[in-house]
Amino acid sequence: MDIKELRRKAMALPLSPGVYIMHNKSGKIIYIGKAKALKNRVSQYFGSQNNHPEKVRRMVENVDYFEYIICDSEFEALILECSLIKQHTPKYNILLKDDKGYSYIRVSPDKWRKITYELQKKDDGATYIGPYKSSYYVKQSVEEANKIFRLPTCNRKFPEDFGKARPCLNYHIKQCLAPCTGRVSFEEYNENVEQALQFLKGGSSESVKQLTAEMERASENLEFEKAAKIRDKINAVRKMSDKQKVVAVSVPDQDVIAYFSDGERGCFQVFRFEGGRLTDHEHFVINNPMDGEEEMTQFITVYYSANREIPRNLTLDRMPEDSEALERWLSEKLGRRVHITAPQRGEQAQLVAMCRKNAAEALAQIKGRTSREYSVLEELRSILGLEKIPEYIESYDISNLAGTENVAGMVVYENGKPLKKAYRKFKIKFFEGQDDYASMAEVLDRRFTEYEELKDTGEGFGRLPDLILLDGGKGQVAAVEPILRKHGVDVPLFGMVKDGSHRTRAITGSGGEISINSRRAVFTFVSKLQDEVHRFSVGYHHQRRKNSAFRTTLTDIEGVGTVRAKALLKNFRTIQNIRNADLEELENCPKMTHDSALAVYNYYHQD
Repeated sequence: MDIKELRRKAMALPLSPGVYIMHNKSGKIIYIGKAKALKNRVSQYFGSQNNHPEKVRRMVENVDYFEYIICDSEFEALILECSLIKQHTPKYNILLKDDKGYSYIRVSPDKWRKITYELQKKDDGATYIGPYKSSYYVKQSVEEANKIFRLPTCNRKFPEDFGKARPCLNYHIKQCLAPCTGRVSFEEYNENVEQALQFLKGGSSESVKQLTAEMERASENLEFEKAAKIRDKINAVRKMSDKQKVVAVSVPDQDVIAYFSDGERGCFQVFRFEGGRLTDHEHFVINNPMDGEEEMTQFITVYYSANREIPRNLTLDRMPEDSEALERWLSEKLGRRVHITAPQRGEQAQLVAMCRKNAAEALAQIKGRTSREYSVLEELRSILGLEKIPEYIESYDISNLAGTENVAGMVVYENGKPLKKAYRKFKIKFFEGQDDYASMAEVLDRRFTEYEELKDTGEGFGRLPDLILLDGGKGQVAAVEPILRKHGVDVPLFGMVKDGSHRTRAITGSGGEISINSRRAVFTFVSKLQDEVHRFSVGYHHQRRKNSAFRTTLTDIEGVGTVRAKALLKNFRTIQNIRNADLEELENCPKMTHDSALAVYNYYHQD
């Protein structure tokens, strides 16, 4: 169906809460959403496509018709939407795989027992403690117990492997007793295993109590060496407990959810707290995200529909418009009141920021970059109001000397780093004299003419940048904007403005200047990029001037090209020495013949 016809039908919808269902030409459901006012929400899809993310545009392109169901309230719409998404699993909705199983602590059946963590319980004669909901918590606890009580984590078997090899690094850094040496008694080893199991079952505080009692008994029995070893274990447990306090919070039980998107992908990060301690964390990456608030609601409903335990407190990095309906839905599922908050300051706001940073880090790892590079590009996107993170940036600068040897340089930054193989040099061809605006317009015109020829390749000039930054102010921007319109290219365009000391001051666009002095990371990034494009264009200009001076002397002589000119300079060092050389010396120079030597000699001895 034509998009105008879809919009006409959407404008005829009632201003009632409800659920809308998008179908493609084959009748398959491709998206399900809910709305407080059906007419307002659905008509947005079929308006101007320029303001929609890529995922929404693609979804709208595939819509042939839509249906709707009117509900009595937004809460009923939320429940119906959740039920329909589970039933039909539409392509453009958020769908999470519920592959979170239970985890176990495994104690091997050998005489010399080892403690490991497992995702499945097997019928292998071992002892399993659990199940536990959090694999993160089990893994961390087992690793801590093995370190504190110095138990081996290698694949060696005892007593079969006694003395067969030297102890590993863990022994030397005091994280393993090294029973492989054969110098550790079974009684001592077994005692450490029992203490580790007490630590895992009872927690750090209970473990400290028991170890303290054992230390005091050893001291009373004058077993000072044993008491000292137990004291070291107590200190290790307390030290590990102090580390855990770094992620302890004042709210006893809560989930924290934050969202990060680069325009192409989105990531939801979940931190789960029990008893004020971080007990689990996981992230979910979605391709081609739509709207942050709408997707947050969908994520929460899908996430907690998958048999996950619902917390009393849910802390988000943004408050959805339908937060009241969400609270009611979660409260009814839990059977008691659930509170949703989006803190703006204090401890909880810092926790949300940490959660969002981890979401950014997860996306950064996928794209092979660091979270620092990712965050500065995200901040730049926010400042400039871009749809997506500018992963591929092109920057241009003009260089000349009083209108002579007009050149331009283009540098490329990919994922926040210089991509030097993509750098390009331009010689201004179509006019002479000094006109930076006309020069910049010519360079971009040539660049996008190349794009039209190479766009099918998607490489080099066949790739569109996510952002263009010109070394200059609003004059350069105004000169280039018509070029982009001429080629039908929709790329964000800005200029980098310098102050009187030739230092970066601001970014300018058609809407005016944007100050970046207070944004340290962005300011540093833009300054480095501006310095790099200036260095590159000036370097090319100096090269052209040097070559020009070179051409006006030696290469003007008949029979002397670039190769012979370079050989003469390398041999005689200066033009004056070439001028003073006799014919025989010129003939003996590499690359020279009798005729070329005679031509050079006659050129400098015309009198």
